[in-house]
Amino acid sequence: MTLTAAAVLVPLTLACGSSRAGQAEDGRPAARQPVTGVDWRVDSLTADGTTRQAPATAHIRIGADGLAAGNLGCNQFGARATVRGDRITIGDIRATRMACAPERMDFERAFARTLTTGTLTARTDDRKLTLTDGDGDVVHLGRGAPE
Repeated sequence: MTLTAAAVLVPLTLACGSSRAGQAEDGRPAARQPVTGVDWRVDSLTADGTTRQAPATAHIRIGADGLAAGNLGCNQFGARATVRGDRITIGDIRATRMACAPERMDFERAFARTLTTGTLTARTDDRKLTLTDGDGDVVHLGRGAPE
């Protein structure tokens, strides 16, 4: 499975729990939470108006070296990643080609499409990461390796 987009990595940190970029709710400077170098477990995906719970294996890690890797729900994948501020672009996904149960494969296709349809907007809050694509599809992730 190969999907394309741009690729090169720039370090990223995002305002955490802020009402305005760089400020916490009480007006103090917000803590910065890195997106790169963190194991993110995929909790759910809302695509085309349907929310799907992620298979326990689904996860992603974007490294400081510009590589993203993880599991789409059934298959392992790797890709290049570009991170600029709160914008992330994932490109050229290369994945294994195992077959799994139909619901896992449906999740995997929707997740891969959401990751690669264009630039994602990233938002962190506490130990959570939300990725939103230009179509309004949303990936909800939690900090930590999959169970």
